[in-house]
Amino acid sequence: MRAISTGLRPKRPTAERVAATACALLMALGAAAHAAEIPGSPAKLLPPEQAFRFSARAIDPATIEARFDVADGYYLYRDKLRFSLKPVGGLPAELPRGTPKHDEFFGDVETYRNVVVVRLPLAKPAPGETVTVHADSQGCADAGVCYPPNPQQLEIVVPAAGGKPGDFVEAGRKRWFQ
Repeated sequence: MRAISTGLRPKRPTAERVAATACALLMALGAAAHAAEIPGSPAKLLPPEQAFRFSARAIDPATIEARFDVADGYYLYRDKLRFSLKPVGGLPAELPRGTPKHDEFFGDVETYRNVVVVRLPLAKPAPGETVTVHADSQGCADAGVCYPPNPQQLEIVVPAAGGKPGDFVEAGRKRWFQ
């Protein structure tokens, strides 16, 4: 038999698609091994909101401070962090430098471990207003399992001019891996 040619060439997958597919596969394999309680399987993985705890506070009427507390044995990708502020909007955030790492899926990247703090300038001062802070992040466990992109959000009240910084508010917890 002869194959019929359509004249169309198959699309080559992009590096990001390959990496995302590989990360999802690794995560699924790790979760399956844990769920089956196979001897020698990786240690129990934390849910993403515990591995990468997101919180924020208002420093002053024009600045939000976002924070990720990264659990031991886990890391976040610098280039996968994104923030948005509603309803007031925000100016571009300046992310601190990360630690260089050669990642088998994403190539040469910068990562964060332990704590990462990012200042988010508000587009216009908003004293007394409730602001929704949305953060997208992605990270991995040293055990070789990567998490899918992890959106988290929280609400904070912006202090009046001259007021003291607010307390940190932690994002709600989802129950993906129990």
